[in-house]
Amino acid sequence: MSIVPPPPLVGRATELRTLIDAVTRPPAVVLVEGEAGIGKTRLVRAALDRLPSGDRTVLLGYCHQIREPFPYGPVFEALRDIRGRLPAAHRLNPVTGALRDHLPELAGALPPSPQPLDDPRAERHRVFRAIRALLAAVGPAVLVVEDLHWADDGTLDLLRFLAGQPPQGLAVVATCRRDGVNGPPLGRAYRHQPDTASVVVRLTPLDASGVASLAGALLERSDLSPGFVSRLHERTAGIPFVVEELVRSLPAALPGADDPDALDRAVDRAGVPLLLREAMAERMAGLSPAAAGAVRAAAVLRLPAGEQLITAVGGDPAAQDPAAQIKAGRGPAGPDPNGSGPVTLGSVTLGSVTLDSGGSGSAGLAEALRAGVLHEHPGGRYGFRHALAQQAVYDAIPGPERRSAHVRAMAALAATDAPPLVQLAFHARQAGDTDAWVRHGTAAAQQAAALGDTALAVEVVQGMLDDPDLPVRDRGPLVLMLSRFAATGLSHQRVVRLLRQVLRGDFLSRDVRGEVRLNLGVVLSNQAGDAAAGRPEIMAALAELTDRPTLAARGWASMAMPEWGAESLAEHAEWMARAEALVATADNPELSAAVLANRASFEMTTGSPGAFDVAARLPAGDPRTGVRREVARAYCNLHDSATTVGLYAAAERFAREGRRLAVETGAQYPAFLLDASAIRREWLIGRWDGLRDRAASLGESATETPLVAVDLWLVLGLLALATGEWEEAVRQFHRAGLDAPEARNVPVVTAAAGGLVDLHLARGATDEAAAEAEAAVARLRRKGVWVWGASLVAPAVAAFARAGRLETAAELVDEYAAGIAGRVAPAAHAALDAARGALAAAQPRHAEAAAFFARAREAYTALPQPYAAARAAEGEARSRLALGDGAAAAGFREAAESYGRLGATHDAARCRRVLRDIGVDVPLPRGGRRGAGALSQREREVARLVALGRTNREIADVLFLSTRTVETHVATVLRKLGVRSRTQIAPPA
Repeated sequence: MSIVPPPPLVGRATELRTLIDAVTRPPAVVLVEGEAGIGKTRLVRAALDRLPSGDRTVLLGYCHQIREPFPYGPVFEALRDIRGRLPAAHRLNPVTGALRDHLPELAGALPPSPQPLDDPRAERHRVFRAIRALLAAVGPAVLVVEDLHWADDGTLDLLRFLAGQPPQGLAVVATCRRDGVNGPPLGRAYRHQPDTASVVVRLTPLDASGVASLAGALLERSDLSPGFVSRLHERTAGIPFVVEELVRSLPAALPGADDPDALDRAVDRAGVPLLLREAMAERMAGLSPAAAGAVRAAAVLRLPAGEQLITAVGGDPAAQDPAAQIKAGRGPAGPDPNGSGPVTLGSVTLGSVTLDSGGSGSAGLAEALRAGVLHEHPGGRYGFRHALAQQAVYDAIPGPERRSAHVRAMAALAATDAPPLVQLAFHARQAGDTDAWVRHGTAAAQQAAALGDTALAVEVVQGMLDDPDLPVRDRGPLVLMLSRFAATGLSHQRVVRLLRQVLRGDFLSRDVRGEVRLNLGVVLSNQAGDAAAGRPEIMAALAELTDRPTLAARGWASMAMPEWGAESLAEHAEWMARAEALVATADNPELSAAVLANRASFEMTTGSPGAFDVAARLPAGDPRTGVRREVARAYCNLHDSATTVGLYAAAERFAREGRRLAVETGAQYPAFLLDASAIRREWLIGRWDGLRDRAASLGESATETPLVAVDLWLVLGLLALATGEWEEAVRQFHRAGLDAPEARNVPVVTAAAGGLVDLHLARGATDEAAAEAEAAVARLRRKGVWVWGASLVAPAVAAFARAGRLETAAELVDEYAAGIAGRVAPAAHAALDAARGALAAAQPRHAEAAAFFARAREAYTALPQPYAAARAAEGEARSRLALGDGAAAAGFREAAESYGRLGATHDAARCRRVLRDIGVDVPLPRGGRRGAGALSQREREVARLVALGRTNREIADVLFLSTRTVETHVATVLRKLGVRSRTQIAPPA
């Protein structure tokens, strides 16, 4: 079956060059934006056609308006045809074996499947990694995703993951509409990576000359009058697809150039105004009844479909004549709306439905294809080239005929081997069959959730709840289903609004309302990361769950975790006791393990001496998978709590056990959370090499779950602080929780506040430092868990002292000492000595200060916390310098060397500046052997700051140099790198 050739690409030379340039210089992310019909797909195809043959793998995937539960379908669709480009299975990353079930066509070419995971979020992350590894194996490659505006949340998450960490040879190209859409196409969570080209190609309507060129090419004429072109441009608004459809609807024999008015009249006759629906109506009028029926069937189906399905929905004339069917020995003409009895529509059987495999139906489809009204899509499917054309035809079908066609679509789809439930629900709704709509919609959502496509499950249920025609009797079960999906999945933004709206109604029973509200609170607290909004919802739910002790116990145990909320430790302890009392009355081992897990974390994070005894009671050897899964979660939480209080050896043991149990039970998501808190432990114990990249990489895979990422943002902020990247440090500290401190993780927010106080002090902003310290100390005091102040109290004391508030500083030291007394929290006790040293230095009592700083240095070294030990050593050296002690120089030298080993360039430069001031020459540490053109250590520090956009004055402040010295270093860097401009300097590897 032939297809009308597409018109030429007109007026897009600049955009085409931009797209080709980006695609041929991966890694790259390209968004081709524009309204419907503007030519996005045509531009992408033109760019791909101009790539050298065999130069790179081209993968095409499509997002659809109506989709079945097939997680990440557009990307998997694109990957199906890469078998010939894959290396041998033993050379592939083993994680790609996770794609065997998703890509059965490639199963024989992939490594063995890994052990399945019970946790859908863990499986999701592994699938993401597998897709990235597979794309890396077939690179260089271009992944094209069409119609991104129809993408589900899961596909957007996957594309963000790929765009945030693309293989070196991958270019991702996505087409999307922006009409009526707020925010970036890949979502607000997407952040452009500095080493990845990020290009947005915005297509605008053609101007009059572009319309003239396109119309001339379509009509094969070069004598089009200015009046004709002007009229055509006015009526089509310069949208290429509308121009094409309108021109194709004009009479075959147009007047010549000698009669320009006649050309204008020809345009006028096509409709006033000349909208696409008139153009499509003209084209439909020239088709035979069979062809028009095929086109209308394709419009009703919406998605590209096979010949048999289009023929069945189109309603073959013979099949619609009951007398003809009875005479031919067939069943009734159409499906029974109630679903009873066989349905026959032709001569090829799909289950109990018989479809016409030839005759007028196939002939009509062939005619529609030859006329260019329908087009052939991959996989032997047929449909419209553009959604505008589909909608124009659909709107022109009379209502009764539309409903009948939807009924036929239901019958044909229901008879297939794997009925597409989402499509069935859509057609049932359009056919007015409410019972079938609810039945198929519910089944579709359950199927999607079972397949791990929670985003689609939420989308389906939400769509039904948004419909005002949904019966009240069906709303309660669907609301409960939606809340459960949301509580266990990752989609939350659209759900929260709907659940709140539903809870304002009065059609839910008390216990259902309580469970829905509890799930809403969990979604707000976890997925949304908004504990300030989520925790009140949980408390309200608990009042409604008095008759459901199991659910109530989970709610109280959740509220009892002191890391969240503004309540005091005493209140959290009371809530934990309530959860334990409810568990004691229920014979539920899994629930008991869950509450015990929270109790163990509660004791560890508060520095309780009995924490390890509680942890020892965790039933790690229980034969029940569900129980051991809760223990895995407990060990991962214990790792986080032990890290907070400074028990790093114990934290590592908890991490090992947590990972082991997670693998045994398939509970990989807690282990994923553990990965994030492990980044913070690595920062604390001084494993900084490559830490920035590891934190940023892990953060990109956790953009939809803020709770996972706060540790990562904290570490990125602290690393930026240590290198003098002030703006980056502030940005990351706010991401870690200072943007909304009352709603975020309290220990992390407290540590971020300590970092921000240090930053203000480093920049000489004493008032800002004192204000930040006062607010952070007030939050810590209200919570009452002073062991979390290890990163805050010492800089807060320094800030108060520098602001002349010595009494406030002294009171804080005393309050902190009392708060951590008797607590098992080595980091807090080391911080107490550092705080006492800062206070003594300000009073000034330099001998006492030196002694306190020395004790802090020894304690930090034993933990170990090498960065904190270096800070204490620097404080000790300053106190000794004030005393005139000759050992001060050695102290500064030791601190500078420690900072240098870690990569804390700003801190090292500060110590070297003091040494220069007191007449001690300290050469910079040198790396391995370097060529003549290689950058020195100092030049690398300067180059990094130049690449960050710093001015010479700012670089001088960070590195404690003169502006003239910085100017000399910048000139040397430019010469050695062979570049002429500061903007060409890239950060050193």
